[in-house]
Amino acid sequence: MVSPAPLAPTPDFGPTDRMRGWIVTLVVTALAAITRFAMLNYPTDGGTPVFDEKHYAPQAWQVLTGGGLEDNPAYGLVVHPPVGKQLIAIGEALFGYNAWGWRFASALAGTILVLLVVRIVRRLSRSTLIGAVAGLLLIVDGVTFVSSRLGMLDIFLALFAVAALGCLVVDRDQVRERMARVHSEGRIAVSAFGPRLGVRWWRFGAGIMLGLACGTKWSGLYFIAFFGLMCVGFDIAARRAYGVRRAWVGTAVRDIGPSLYALVLVPLAVYLATYGPWFASETGVDRHAVGNQIGTGGSFAFVPDALRSLWYYSGKVLEFHSGLTNSAGNHHPWESKPWTWPMGLRPMLYYFAEGDHVSGCGGSDCVKAVMLIGTPAMWWLAVPVLAWGLWRTFISRDWRYATVLTGYAAALLPWFATLDRQMYYFYAVPLAPFFVMAIALILGEILGSASASPERRGTGLLAVCLYLGLAVANFVWLFPILTALPITPEIWQWQLWLPSWR
Repeated sequence: MVSPAPLAPTPDFGPTDRMRGWIVTLVVTALAAITRFAMLNYPTDGGTPVFDEKHYAPQAWQVLTGGGLEDNPAYGLVVHPPVGKQLIAIGEALFGYNAWGWRFASALAGTILVLLVVRIVRRLSRSTLIGAVAGLLLIVDGVTFVSSRLGMLDIFLALFAVAALGCLVVDRDQVRERMARVHSEGRIAVSAFGPRLGVRWWRFGAGIMLGLACGTKWSGLYFIAFFGLMCVGFDIAARRAYGVRRAWVGTAVRDIGPSLYALVLVPLAVYLATYGPWFASETGVDRHAVGNQIGTGGSFAFVPDALRSLWYYSGKVLEFHSGLTNSAGNHHPWESKPWTWPMGLRPMLYYFAEGDHVSGCGGSDCVKAVMLIGTPAMWWLAVPVLAWGLWRTFISRDWRYATVLTGYAAALLPWFATLDRQMYYFYAVPLAPFFVMAIALILGEILGSASASPERRGTGLLAVCLYLGLAVANFVWLFPILTALPITPEIWQWQLWLPSWR
């Protein structure tokens, strides 16, 4: 005799070891803080910023000292929204215009990013141990490590995108908990569309995070699109799982409207709010474009002048970015294309020094360098990791892998639409946390469930520990060229494992 399938999913709305979970999370976060903040003021270019810090550090100082406004005299306009510069300005307010000042916010963001990854993977896997594994892997990831130690924007974009995903994962569990309550009370069939789910504050929080992501870089828009589709999938799956008769229509009637509010209107409001100082100014770039550069009439005359001026200014920024193409003659020795990013085949050299003024390596000639490199023990596994994630998503219908791959896809796939554009490996910084989450989920499968035999569990634990040891050792080997420690030219050559790294 075959037993009938359960009428509702087994109640499982998140991990239950809260105290242990937070203790482990804080320990891993403390380790992240040590790695991110140690020697944060090193290196500099003769006391000045390095690489693209030369744009953002002075712009942040202008934000701090100029009433919240920044400009870029070298280009005539600021080519990214203000949130990243506003955050860098906080560090400069605390420590002054020096390396600690313009890097403090990045280091803090990189530390919080580790905390979020631990909590998200813990919730995805229902395992504090696997959450800790994910956090440790992110600590020794070269891409997020280097990005956390420079005053640039990409680490903030990664932080807000991951925070948005975390909010949506909690929202998924909370919605299912509400659905389970309605089901247990026998009210699931009151409407063919299923129940109304009330205010969903975590989804509202995701909207705020996505607005801040867009306020850091416009590529935050990609996460709005991908996460929005993911949320529709979450809602349909929840209503179907609890026996709603018309789950698809119920999602359209009950959920899509509030989702558009939370994931479109809220981010838009937050994005506009980040331009508050610009709106309030009299001297902001193109603040009074209406009546000067553009007319006051036309089809959009009903739109407030301030918003029309911002639209005009944003159009100029878009024109600037659209002109950064290879076909227009824009080339850089360290540029790369998105198909090289998953495995980190073309890293980014941020800083390099050699000659008589470089010492401390124990030899007559010394070299110092900072390269943005994904730790090969992780990034070189991109093909099998992504293949397994896709298999688990589409064949096993595992929502955890689908969630992680959605974030990964949002960070990678849109860039293939503009291949002529000049691109760099640091655009892949938001890829890193989602990729680490995927690795951690696979390691959780290798470890095995708590109900597995002691031998199976022990073998899995040994394999996971060996892999963690390999990743840490790989990170330690690369550490000199992630932090500009003095090394000999011979060691510098040993560090460059691929011809494309040179």
